[in-house]
Amino acid sequence: MDYSTTTGPAAAAPAPKTRWYRQLYFWVLTAIVIGILVGWLAPTAGIAMEPIGTTFVNSMKMLIGPIVFLTIVGGIASVADLKKVGMTGLKALTYFQVGTIFALIFGLVAINIFRLGEGMNVDASTIKTSDSAAKLIDAGQHQEWWQFLAHIIPNSVVGPFVEGDILQIIFIAVVFGIALNAIGKVGAPVLDGVQRLTGVMFKILGFIMKAAPLGAFGAMAFAVGKYGVSSLTSMGGLIALFYVTSILFVVVVLGSVMAFLKLNIFTMIRHLKEEYMLILGTSTAEPALPGLMRKLEHAGVKKETVGLVVPTGYSFNLDGAAIYLSLAALYIAQATNTHLSIGQQLGLLAVMLLTSKGAAGVAGGGFIALTATLTTLGTIPAAGIMLIFGIDKFMSECRALVNFTGNAVATLFIAWWDRTLDADRARRVFAGEYVEPMPAVTEGPAPAAPSAVEPSTAHDRRPAYSESV
Repeated sequence: MDYSTTTGPAAAAPAPKTRWYRQLYFWVLTAIVIGILVGWLAPTAGIAMEPIGTTFVNSMKMLIGPIVFLTIVGGIASVADLKKVGMTGLKALTYFQVGTIFALIFGLVAINIFRLGEGMNVDASTIKTSDSAAKLIDAGQHQEWWQFLAHIIPNSVVGPFVEGDILQIIFIAVVFGIALNAIGKVGAPVLDGVQRLTGVMFKILGFIMKAAPLGAFGAMAFAVGKYGVSSLTSMGGLIALFYVTSILFVVVVLGSVMAFLKLNIFTMIRHLKEEYMLILGTSTAEPALPGLMRKLEHAGVKKETVGLVVPTGYSFNLDGAAIYLSLAALYIAQATNTHLSIGQQLGLLAVMLLTSKGAAGVAGGGFIALTATLTTLGTIPAAGIMLIFGIDKFMSECRALVNFTGNAVATLFIAWWDRTLDADRARRVFAGEYVEPMPAVTEGPAPAAPSAVEPSTAHDRRPAYSESV
């Protein structure tokens, strides 16, 4: 699809339709189905497909750090008032905490109503722990609630980019962007270079996204081949409860936020279908981060808002993980006959507000956060995580999908809170209408109208990578 620069009535015309067989989401979905069949019918061959999936995910992760850094730096350095950036950050963190509380409550209410763990009568002292799970338990038991705060500041400038630590990259980018903004016109060539580099990184991303179907096929074939569909039957109830609770949270809570903004969550989800297919195939939301940022900018959210809220939300706004934590913790308590009063469950919720942030971006982060929660509370045996260790893989996709949706809604809400959301443009973009790309940024004071949307950078004239293949 080609976004032209025409103006007038054509700007409101429906977008030219790309043939279905050229849509990226169609090929990703097809690859997922083929991957499931290969993993199911030929498990050995499915397991052998692991390098295909991991190579694609790694190639995406290679770009996430630079894209996040360049986007945040470009957004902060180009604003006229740095106080607005600070207020946007505070508003985002406030929203993230409120959203996490709602997600935790949804999980607690669901498991208290259905009480799936009751009757299992598991003796925690007899639970055998596998080597891989033991490492996660050990990491969680040594995870303090305050460590994520101390972890924000990196030991070196290069280290976070090598390790892919998004939280530390955000910290470096914010400091760099503020400094670049503070030196004024002297930093103009640097800012111009940042904007040009951002365009280059998105072009590279477009090249890599052509291989998304292969990556989805390899990841899904490996997952089904290694874990098998049979492991779903023994604990299908817990998996089903998690999926239903997550869907209700998206429709009720996130849908209500979108309705408050006078937007429709279902049209937004349809607009982001390529990213959802990518998450479903790779079981992680990270590869979809750049696409979400580009599409939200095109939908009328200011560049600096997108650059600050979306990457930060990937570490602090984990709605799907919060639902999972509350469900899993109470399930383990019920299964091991550990009675928790209402007060203790509220205490568990308070602990999860901190521990859910502590393992963001870490391999096995969900289990580390869960173990850290159980260890901090001290009443539920940490070894009980082995009861759900075998089915965790089948819940990771749902966690990632809900996290992704929550961050999209959060960014739109923060933009509204800042009075910079072009709701009419977002509504038309989500509905599939053709909307002219944002014009290039011109340096100078910010627009006088408080509701005006600041233009994005020149590279936004190109189409989003995910329209067609």
